[in-house]
Amino acid sequence: MSMRSKRALILMVLIAGLQSVAVAAEPGERVIDQVSRQVVKIFGAGGIRGLYAYSTGFLVSPKGHIVTVWSHVLDDQSVTVILHDGRKFEGKILGAEPQLDLAVLKIEADDLPSFDLDDASAASVGTRVLAFSNMFKVATGDEPVSVLHGVIAARTKLTARRGTYETPYNGPVYVVDAITNNPGAGGGIVTSADGVLLGMIGKELRNTQTNTWINYAIPISELKTPISEIISGKFVARSERLEDAANPRRYAPVDFGLVMIPDVLYRTPAFVDAVLHNSAAAKADVRPNDLILFVNDELVQSCRLFKDELGRLEAGDTLKLVLRRGNALLPVELPVEKKTESAASKAKAKAAKEKPEDDPDSDDK
Repeated sequence: MSMRSKRALILMVLIAGLQSVAVAAEPGERVIDQVSRQVVKIFGAGGIRGLYAYSTGFLVSPKGHIVTVWSHVLDDQSVTVILHDGRKFEGKILGAEPQLDLAVLKIEADDLPSFDLDDASAASVGTRVLAFSNMFKVATGDEPVSVLHGVIAARTKLTARRGTYETPYNGPVYVVDAITNNPGAGGGIVTSADGVLLGMIGKELRNTQTNTWINYAIPISELKTPISEIISGKFVARSERLEDAANPRRYAPVDFGLVMIPDVLYRTPAFVDAVLHNSAAAKADVRPNDLILFVNDELVQSCRLFKDELGRLEAGDTLKLVLRRGNALLPVELPVEKKTESAASKAKAKAAKEKPEDDPDSDDK
């Protein structure tokens, strides 16, 4: 064979190889494009101690139901949800299970590309995966979310901490051989190479035993049932079931006219979000943004502890609060009146319908 013929043969082999690579790349590109359309960017609360104000979610119904991670980003009445095409919607928290690091949001939209949870699958060690998320705020509009290639390195039980607190989730996870769990990536997804939903990317965590950061995802099989129950309105959080067994839950903040900020962190401060008109709190001059520090001489470090203290009150008691307003500490006393079931229902209905008070100088306060 002449030198020219050899060169021509080599050139033909190279061209054939490049063509086969291009054909193989097309299905992968189609998978990434299809899956990316079902992933959303979430912008909400942040800024406290440098906390980032963005995360990720994924659509699980054409009617705008979104699954994401339970985090400080949701520490607000509503968040901004941005779809793959740049459209922006107001997202409302439909329900959450903090012990699973799970939250479900709802936006008012129809005919959206979404995952069918019944089509989700499990993965074995060694499975090649794709991870989709808005890590490091890579997308603020119609820009595509980030995509990482990796491998399922292990399936194990999670033993980790986030800062000084242990994570509430202690179930099985996929440990991923890729740097998936970055700021903003929580609530993203891990799929198989062909786009089958496998798991939800969790928050940034480090192992308590090795002090190493973990790249992991929670299997969809652990989340499927609570997601469906939240969407259908039949869900009761595990923590609420346990607390109800140990606490009589006689009174709640709304019984005194208090609407607290959403309890999304392990220790969400007991800030007052709104005060109902003509309520006991309004008459005592409690105002939005007041921080409740003490309840009946007991220090309360979170909304959860504040609600626990109210649950143990009895009719005829006096609720003594110490509030922080700016740099001042203000004592407040509220009567604990006997309530009936109908009165409690009216208070809850009023809290749902009433417009929050924004004016601290209102005559009703």
